[in-house]
Amino acid sequence: MAGQYGGQPIVIVDPSKERTKGRDALSMNISAAQAVSDIVKTTLGPKGMDKMLVNQIGDIVLTNDGATILKEMSIEHPTAKMVVEVARTQENVAGDGTTSAVVLTGALLENARELIDTGVHPTMIVNGYRLAAEKAVLLVNDFAVSVTADDKDILNKIAKTSITGKAIEAYGDLLSSICVDAVLAIRGNGAINIDDNILITQDSGSKINDTELVEGVVLNKWRLHPNMPKRIENANIALIDTPIELGKTFNKSKVQIQSADEMTAFVEQEESYFKTMVDAIVQSGANVVFCSKGIDDHAVHYLQKNNIYATRRVKDNEMQNISRATGARIIRNIHEIEASDLGSAGLVEQEGESEMGKTYIKECTNAKSVTIIVRGSTDHVTDNIERSIDDALHVVKNVIEDEKIVSGGGAPEIEVALGLRSYAASVGGREQMAISAFADALEAIPKALAENAGHDTIDTILNLRASHSNMKNAGLNVFTGEIENMLENGVVDPLKVKTQAIKSASEAATMVLRVDDVLRAQRKDMQDVKPEHNIHNYDGMSAPFLENRR
Repeated sequence: MAGQYGGQPIVIVDPSKERTKGRDALSMNISAAQAVSDIVKTTLGPKGMDKMLVNQIGDIVLTNDGATILKEMSIEHPTAKMVVEVARTQENVAGDGTTSAVVLTGALLENARELIDTGVHPTMIVNGYRLAAEKAVLLVNDFAVSVTADDKDILNKIAKTSITGKAIEAYGDLLSSICVDAVLAIRGNGAINIDDNILITQDSGSKINDTELVEGVVLNKWRLHPNMPKRIENANIALIDTPIELGKTFNKSKVQIQSADEMTAFVEQEESYFKTMVDAIVQSGANVVFCSKGIDDHAVHYLQKNNIYATRRVKDNEMQNISRATGARIIRNIHEIEASDLGSAGLVEQEGESEMGKTYIKECTNAKSVTIIVRGSTDHVTDNIERSIDDALHVVKNVIEDEKIVSGGGAPEIEVALGLRSYAASVGGREQMAISAFADALEAIPKALAENAGHDTIDTILNLRASHSNMKNAGLNVFTGEIENMLENGVVDPLKVKTQAIKSASEAATMVLRVDDVLRAQRKDMQDVKPEHNIHNYDGMSAPFLENRR
């Protein structure tokens, strides 16, 4: 990039940098965003298709979850990465609706391109989109229905709507019930923390309908000695965060033993050390020990003699989860352990034998940490179920916290679009055109639902618009193609999913529209590479740098 001063060119920007400006830059960015939108559009809704993602080492992911698809793809274009950020934000804030947010972003930019082609300046479109987004959020809030957090029927419908269309809908009733029970189990007076308080573990080689909720914790650990009890009822649990073994000296110390008596005394002292530690555990009343560090074999011997179930090297996060589930305090000095430090569980048992076993901590009273054991025939199946359950858990959480829902099937998008068109008439200037374009973009959601289900998109949109004159919850039943009351059908979504999608999509679209110049530096790792050695120029057949060495 150069300018002119006194007839002399002035270099401002390194000429090796790529520069795209004006309409070309805008068109390039819009096309990149639309490309991302098109990738996930076919996955939207109960009839959406799945994507097969294969990474560099051949691992396969089968999913129709928008956030997972975009996370697994190696997207390079900077604008496309902005759209991926929309999905990530939607996932973090609302837990679901990632595909809808990305599709809406693509539709907003597509409609903006058409306005720009007619002569509307991008700044006008940005202003119009800002007004439309603010109004749309108000309209969808007015459209929402208030519910109570204790209404399990509504919560089950919310979870089932999230799960439907993810290849496991035949088990929707079971999985939705598990998700609702899990969230209700950890609900306290404060915010619900799904990520920390609900553990999801997989067990492939089983049936999906064996998936279960454990009100407690499941560990991939087993008891340390076969003579230890395999099952402990009315368990008193000690959590120990210090090694039950001899500590190492700070320097290279050596002990010289010169007689059998000295050897006997040394062994007796060592055994006495471990016996004292185990006696402290026994006196506290503990009959189950989970240790985050090592446990010496001598200590294992005394633990099994006292019928104590013990396991070692439990992960720190698992120790925290056991603490939340049982009420146990994590102890760092065994000699100070007291009965008040112990947690309680109705049952601790090992299922399975030897190193294939798992430890179940069950029947915890007022457990603040629970575990969902996902079962399925293969790892691909359990992976897909886990992603679906994660989405369902977050939407249930949102409804409990906000106590607001909206009907599904494209009903809120149509209702808000109709409201925006009425609102546009009251706005002067070319912003009016942008608001109408925003309304049209919202209808991309029901269009995609219809298209993915094999229904005519034009007829569907026209019928939805007509039905909303006397039935505001009218949406598309993708299984029959009929326009029905989605609220009565139990097809519902959390309000937060819709409002966050509108906010994220509109903000991303306006950011793209405000860019009129793209300066792209050459990657550092490619700057000193000769053209014939550039990986992008490699034809897969020749390797000149090897041939030249001969």
